[in-house]
Parts: sequence; C-alpha cells; structure tokens
Amino acid sequence: MPGFLLQLGATVTCSHGGQAMPTSPNPAVLVGGQPTATIAGPWVVAGCPLVPPAPGPCVTATWVVGTVRVTSNGQSLVVQSGVAVCVPSGMPLIPVAAQARVSAM
Repeated sequence: MPGFLLQLGATVTCSHGGQAMPTSPNPAVLVGGQPTATIAGPWVVAGCPLVPPAPGPCVTATWVVGTVRVTSNGQSLVVQSGVAVCVPSGMPLIPVAAQARVSAM
C-alpha cells in the first residue's frame, strides 16, 4: 500500500508512547535533505512507559512490511503505511509525523 517515506527525524512512537529511531539510516535516498530508512535495519525505542512483568517496555522494533515497488540497495524502504513489530511487547510502531512530499508503493 502506498504511503509517505519515513525519514530520519520523522516522529514514530511505540503503541505506549516511546520514541522510535532507526539505527541505520539510508543515506542513498534523501527526502527533505534527510536520509530515509530501509526495513533491514532495526529501530530503537526509548522512553516506553510499559513496565515489567507484562511483557516489559518496548526496546527495539523491526519493520516487516515496507515499500514493494521502490527499493534502495535491494531493500524495501520504510513507509508510513508499513507494519513494524516491537520487541518484547509485540505491539506496532505508529508513524505520527513524516515528510509529505515523497510517497512510494
């Protein structure tokens, strides 16, 4: 499904409100002067308020669905309509704000 590409600096949160950032931005594709991200690299989540024991705060996340038609270095790009799963909670990441000029499918 089409959506706007997520760039470094986009506001992405876990379902509990923790802030998520890509660990390996993709400098091969820039939008608004900022690198994008591929689904290959994990994202780190900081500030998730979920407390143990059930199941603990979100620490990392992995995108499992990204762009289908547009790739960079053979990898799908992270898109606002994509799907990501947080570890260890299993909850999704929620893109809150991103650039609104470049969309991909």
